[in-house]
Amino acid sequence: MRFLLGTLVLATGLSGQTANAPSDPVRTVVGRLELERYKAHIKGLTQFGDRMQGTQRNRDAIDWLEKQLRSFGYSNVERHRFMSGSGPLENIYATKIGTTTPREMYIVSAHMDGRGGGQAADDDGSGCAVVLELARVLGMPDVRTNRSVRFIFWNNEEFGMDGSGTYALERAPLQGTAAEPKWLGVIQHDMMMFDHGMPPGPKQSPNADINIEYQRDARMAAESAKLAAALQAANRSHAKDYPATIGTNMAGTDSIRFQDIVASISVRENERVTGIVRGSNPNHHEPTDKYENYEEEDFRFGFNSAQTTLGGLGQLAGITLARPQ
Repeated sequence: MRFLLGTLVLATGLSGQTANAPSDPVRTVVGRLELERYKAHIKGLTQFGDRMQGTQRNRDAIDWLEKQLRSFGYSNVERHRFMSGSGPLENIYATKIGTTTPREMYIVSAHMDGRGGGQAADDDGSGCAVVLELARVLGMPDVRTNRSVRFIFWNNEEFGMDGSGTYALERAPLQGTAAEPKWLGVIQHDMMMFDHGMPPGPKQSPNADINIEYQRDARMAAESAKLAAALQAANRSHAKDYPATIGTNMAGTDSIRFQDIVASISVRENERVTGIVRGSNPNHHEPTDKYENYEEEDFRFGFNSAQTTLGGLGQLAGITLARPQ
């Protein structure tokens, strides 16, 4: 990680190119993200309601996610099957294969299941939309990444995080083999649209910020802190509306299953422990978590999160653009 983050500093500070240089491939690719597409991804996923594990709604949403990933040009869409308390379930993922170091990989993720009887639009349709929009842009024919990037949609986060937990348990020993590239970092997105203050008000708070969290007590805390810092730096360069802050108590989301194995962070609308658990979002796990109950500034907040992650990932994974033929 030291080498990769050193590369980040070199690329942004010592290369002789300014952040606004037309030749900056990361800025070019981040500029291809589209707010309306981000909103459309949420709208598409919420057609299946809350997508609770074990339901037909959940299975239909998995099928829909596969169609989206294939429409972005990924022929390597895979389903990771596992057993939960309600029976067999599936995570689903696609991989952008690195051009120079394909057996090293960043994981960009969100959980596709929800609960509460609504549409699970924020929790976690909003995070899935970030991952989908990154997959769409990085899947463009002229976009290359030096290292691989895997876009994963976890299942059953809501009742035990056993989708991510099973994947971590089964795949960690395989790292570096043909079956599983070496993990360089996990970037989880969970609830990305609602920072209305405490107690929450009717509109996005003037002090709204994107929370990037890692777990200070984890075995990989130092590496995770560096990954968080890389995304915060990217936020300053690529996301103009909402700043990013770093917290040290990552909890209650799939990235905790990786925190002792590899650098792991979560990107969220509020800190889990001091915000979400204490009622910062009245729609959390409620029937009101519906697409139509969010405003334009809420969607823009989530879109700024996509810009933040792609900006950081672009440096870490090494985005380049193919020359026109």
